[in-house]
Amino acid sequence: MRNLISLTFFSLISVSIVGCSSTQHVEQKAEMGNLLLAEPAPVNPRSQMAIARYNQVLANASIPDEDRAELLYQRGMLYDSVGLAGLAQFDYTQALQLKPDMAEVYNSIGIHYVQQMNFIQAYEAFDSTLDIDPEYDFAFLNRGIALYYGGRSDLAVADLTTFQTKDETDPFRVLWTYFAKADIDEADAKAYLLSVRPTLNEEHWAVKLVDLFLGTASENDLLNSLIEGVSSQAELTDRLCEAYFYLGKYHSYLGNKGIASNYFKLALSTNVYDYVEHRYARIELNRLRTPAGDEN
Repeated sequence: MRNLISLTFFSLISVSIVGCSSTQHVEQKAEMGNLLLAEPAPVNPRSQMAIARYNQVLANASIPDEDRAELLYQRGMLYDSVGLAGLAQFDYTQALQLKPDMAEVYNSIGIHYVQQMNFIQAYEAFDSTLDIDPEYDFAFLNRGIALYYGGRSDLAVADLTTFQTKDETDPFRVLWTYFAKADIDEADAKAYLLSVRPTLNEEHWAVKLVDLFLGTASENDLLNSLIEGVSSQAELTDRLCEAYFYLGKYHSYLGNKGIASNYFKLALSTNVYDYVEHRYARIELNRLRTPAGDEN
């Protein structure tokens, strides 16, 4: 099946490249009609069975509050993984009522507040995470993203830089820091990308994304590299979720709102619910539909 996936991918990509080399008029009309589409991730039957088991256990009224809070958190994570955001948030809320010192639960519920654009509540949730556990790394990422989308990029840079310096080889950490910096000063943001580029892991496929934003790699270079190291359809779908999102950001910066919108919709179509890129693709779509989105 690996060879079949590769053959199908390259066949579709080659059509996409031809489309990209057509006239601007044709590109605007057809936009991404020939782009490779990810196979949407199916709902994991193991997750569904695990949810059923948690339901049975939680029906037992004799569970101590601390244990019940942990079970609610675990079930909430499962709900999130299958796209049942409302049920997940309800479980997180219930867990915090039973055990208010769960740093990981504040982090998870904070992500939901960001998706709902309730930024003040999101900031408070991530602050609570870090008050309880100052070493909870991903709270810096998530609070930084909340500040970025909340229009406070000057503060976002500090959190995202803190997160990036904890793993200087990760291209995704660099990209989020770049986005916040670009909101303040595009020239400074480009200088930042150039300064951190040598520290990145060259084996990571997303290095090509950094090169795309630097202008040292083309969109076709990126598309042609997406299959490298992929060994399953699930892995390809995960990677495409990420690639679609950052290609959407790239075209947003270029002012290609139609193409950017399509990429964000493609990221959503993968059903990779627990990826940062899937979680925030809808916010990016909303930004494109508002005057503020015109700046991106």
